[in-house]
Amino acid sequence: MLQVAKTPPMGWNSWDCYGASVTEEELMANAEYMAKYLKPYGWEYVVCDIQWYEPTADGSQYHKFADLCMDEYSRLIPAENRFPSSAGGRGFGPIADRIHAMGLKFGIHIMRGIPRQAVHRNTKIYGTDMTARQVAKSYSICAWNTDMYGVDSAAEGAQEYYNSIFNLYASWGVDFVKVDDICNMKYRPQSPYADRDEIEMIRKAIDQCGRDMVLSLSPGPAVLKEEKHLKAHANMWRMTDDFWDVWEALYAMFERCEKWAPHVGEHHWPDCDMLPLGHIGIRSSEHGFTDRMTHFTREEQKTMMTLWGIFRSPLMMGGEMRDNDDWTLSLLTNEDLLAIHREGRGARQFMREDEIVVWNSRLTDGRDCIALFNLNDEERKVSYAMEQAGVSQRQSAKEIWGQKVQVEQGVISAEIPPHGCICLLLS
Repeated sequence: MLQVAKTPPMGWNSWDCYGASVTEEELMANAEYMAKYLKPYGWEYVVCDIQWYEPTADGSQYHKFADLCMDEYSRLIPAENRFPSSAGGRGFGPIADRIHAMGLKFGIHIMRGIPRQAVHRNTKIYGTDMTARQVAKSYSICAWNTDMYGVDSAAEGAQEYYNSIFNLYASWGVDFVKVDDICNMKYRPQSPYADRDEIEMIRKAIDQCGRDMVLSLSPGPAVLKEEKHLKAHANMWRMTDDFWDVWEALYAMFERCEKWAPHVGEHHWPDCDMLPLGHIGIRSSEHGFTDRMTHFTREEQKTMMTLWGIFRSPLMMGGEMRDNDDWTLSLLTNEDLLAIHREGRGARQFMREDEIVVWNSRLTDGRDCIALFNLNDEERKVSYAMEQAGVSQRQSAKEIWGQKVQVEQGVISAEIPPHGCICLLLS
């Protein structure tokens, strides 16, 4: 059932730079960049985020009750003005074919449920005598988007509706589906995991569609006590609401990672969300910020990459990759970090004291990784004995970011900048 995502998925998602308004040209240009510069390092998924079916989408602010592109069977289809190759009923097939020809994989974002537009028009459900109105759960709505009603799992035709949309996605060649408004506790605090029945219908729909697809659930924070259900049905689930280039959000991620670390493993990955690196906010406005290069300092960018890497979160680049500078590209292609991300096992936080945080993991080849983070607003001089993290003294130590570090008699000593880190591979 969950044979995909043996290692944490790595790719690009259009949201951080284009909001709901990405076009075919922008999508394909980023795919070409990935194929040229990042594919050799394991990056492979190109994901088109929300509202690809909305012709007038122009940023991250949704148009309430907009007319959506939809077929006669209540299934949303790409807006032809934004994705010209979808014309003639071809959907995302031509885009997926071109991405696959580059040796990459293609993903899309969907909202849970069935279009309100389909319910109001009472359109058909493919392969049944049922209609959208008969399977909709009209009181189940998203707090921040007006596109969908929930689906009533007890209704005849409900599973057939989900089967029909995933069969359509399989025919297009989709490899990754990010399902939104489905696993968080923020917007429905009285019933924080109310959509488990829709998660189960989606899992069944993927399993019957005949194509391997990564299933990613959003937004967070996901419900920690539901970890068994999440592992049984999804490959990724968000631990946080949308993550942006704000230090306070990165600071808060340390606590989330500590709690979720025991549940990281093959085919199921707690997700720290996208990497807001490089050029973001091109057609989106979050926290009052618009078009910009990431507000994270270089030290904060290294801290983010190191935490995501040692924790083994999925890595989804959020910036417009064509505008990457050498620095940003170097973060995404650091072979030591990617080895830690791919091969690390048993990562956990060993210490947090005076805002110095220590993580450790062991790679499959026997090397140990120790990461020390300085969450203070000032530089800190740190001395840390390897044995405190259960690591015996080693002969070789490499700091993966080129930071100056002294290792003598099993003690690591370094001056760590504010919001910065050091990350050592020991062999």
